[in-house]
Amino acid sequence: MARAPFTQRGFTLIEVLVALLILSVLAATASKGIDAISTARQVADGSLKQTLRVQSVMTQLDADLSQVIDTQIVMGMQFDGANLRLTRRTSAGVQVVVWTVRERRLLRWASPETSRVGDLQTHWRNSNQLQGREVGTLVALNGVDQWQVFCFRNGSLSNCQSTGNVVRTASGTDTGTGAAGTGGGTTGSTTSGTSTTSTTTSTTNGISGSTSGEGAVAALANREQLPQAVRSQLALGEGSGMAGIVTRDMMLSPQP
Repeated sequence: MARAPFTQRGFTLIEVLVALLILSVLAATASKGIDAISTARQVADGSLKQTLRVQSVMTQLDADLSQVIDTQIVMGMQFDGANLRLTRRTSAGVQVVVWTVRERRLLRWASPETSRVGDLQTHWRNSNQLQGREVGTLVALNGVDQWQVFCFRNGSLSNCQSTGNVVRTASGTDTGTGAAGTGGGTTGSTTSGTSTTSTTTSTTNGISGSTSGEGAVAALANREQLPQAVRSQLALGEGSGMAGIVTRDMMLSPQP
């Protein structure tokens, strides 16, 4: 009985083309999925980095506020709507720190540390003339549309720019006598004719030095009351990587 001849059958051209088409569709779908996963990861990483950046900025601001000290030489804290000025204690004395918003950027400037009255007064005056390019200025955050600071005083929260927060401190007012100054200093005055010259020598909260003139006594006699806590509200927009309002409540350390 004769056997039928064996014939080997392969794929036709149409079958190969169909298979290639299916493979190309699968490859395109897989590449789009990989791109989507990569994009989502980049967005998540960027959002995480920006969140950590905002958190680090708030932590630094919290650290500055927790070290605010009322030297009774310059203001311990002042907010004018755009600039938050602080007198901060450090290991080497005190320094002036300014947080300000310029061109939608939150900047932080810190003066050199000092333990002398004259240097502290100079740093405080310089803090009122900042241009944003001085040595010691750092860009903390970009894309800041608005910044508001509220102060908690006497059980209520109000705008830090509100008036009526001035307190008076004890100071020598009688001419011709010496009175004990705050922190162990002494205040004396000498009257000659119609002119009065006063000199104040103080050692307050680790700051030593002397100031002269009636303006020095007036500066010690009237100062702004420090709040017990501060609320910071940052409105973030384009360029910040986030959108919305970031609110942080921070406590100030008790004053000696």
